[in-house]
Amino acid sequence: MAIQDIRILGALAVSFSVGVLLQILGCVLWHNWWPLLTAFMYVLVPMPYLFFGSASGGSSSIYGGSSLASGWVDAGKFLTGFSAIGSIAIPAILFHAEKITGGALAMELAAVVVLAATAIAYDYLSNDDGSYYY
Repeated sequence: MAIQDIRILGALAVSFSVGVLLQILGCVLWHNWWPLLTAFMYVLVPMPYLFFGSASGGSSSIYGGSSLASGWVDAGKFLTGFSAIGSIAIPAILFHAEKITGGALAMELAAVVVLAATAIAYDYLSNDDGSYYY
């Protein structure tokens, strides 16, 4: 089963690399580095969820299992989703302001889709029980 683990990690690594390649090609092919602002959002997207806690139960012990813990987790998820919209909005706004071309917009949106699919696949496949192997 270790080979299957390596194949899954390899597929996720290739998918992530393709997303980053699309991000860079969106800048290089059209000789315009404005779309690289989207890469800044990739760093900011997970920050609220990391700061406000996750659903793993670690935050419930801090607040004694109260509804306050759930509120902070919900706030972190909301801010994460809010900042994730920036990954789509930044290229769209740059295209609307005529700072980038339609090809660069398509390349940036493709990068967002590939990187989001990679993150969702990693989250789905990284559960603790490992029951998806059987």
